[in-house]
Amino acid sequence: MLYVARRRVAEEPISKLAIWSRRLALFAIAVVLLVIVIANLGFLDPVPAIASLAGSLFFALVAMVLAFGAFVVIWRQGLRGLGLAVAALGIGVAMLAYPAYLGVRFYRLPAINDITTDPVDPPRFERLARLRPRGANPVAYPGADVMKLQRAAYPDIEPLLVSVPPAEAYEAAYAVIKKRRWRIVDERPPQTGRREGRIEAVAHTPIMGFRDDIVVRVRSAEDGARIDMRSASRYGRHDFGANASRLRSLSNDIDDAAGVEKAKPKPPPNPAPKKAPQRGKR
Repeated sequence: MLYVARRRVAEEPISKLAIWSRRLALFAIAVVLLVIVIANLGFLDPVPAIASLAGSLFFALVAMVLAFGAFVVIWRQGLRGLGLAVAALGIGVAMLAYPAYLGVRFYRLPAINDITTDPVDPPRFERLARLRPRGANPVAYPGADVMKLQRAAYPDIEPLLVSVPPAEAYEAAYAVIKKRRWRIVDERPPQTGRREGRIEAVAHTPIMGFRDDIVVRVRSAEDGARIDMRSASRYGRHDFGANASRLRSLSNDIDDAAGVEKAKPKPPPNPAPKKAPQRGKR
């Protein structure tokens, strides 16, 4: 009798809800990975990429619903498939966690896609204005309404004042941008009394690789140089705080780099060669 009981337990069928929940979860994660790879390679525009991601998240949500249904069926009917349902639920939670975080930021932060340290006289996109594709956001700064929203949401985004000459400030900014591996599309070092320094570059978002535009402007100030920055998303009305975070970290890195340049000691002058003592004549 014990042998028969064991055989019956082993032959219990697997819950179909558990099977399909894991299948949908694996399909959803496969779509997400494929979209991320294609978007980072530049073969997919942001709008269809976001639509594909939304579809994959829908499948992940359906997989979670099926997993909960499988839990109920397994509990009531004693079927197998608990591990499949748990795996589907875990994949769904992992996939929906980051979009849920973005949803919270969407609710808390204003709908801004263009941030600058100087809203009154923002640095202009010149070279990047010609490189932006059709359908992208306008290159002009949105205006006074966005300036008020920015100052209320990000009061710490301000011009960077450094106590080094404009040329050294420009070199510090250029070194930081090169270290971040942003694609520099235009660079103009400052010339005293003639022109300001400018750097235009393209950054990529961490996961999807979407292009964001950055411009850094260096002008002379009373005790050194003033550095203004601007970061703007090419697509979308809401940047979820990404541009402000980028300018905040960029300002800190340039400030540190400029401080290192200032503190770098000058090499001591080469000492004059000592003359060999003259031997007395006999």
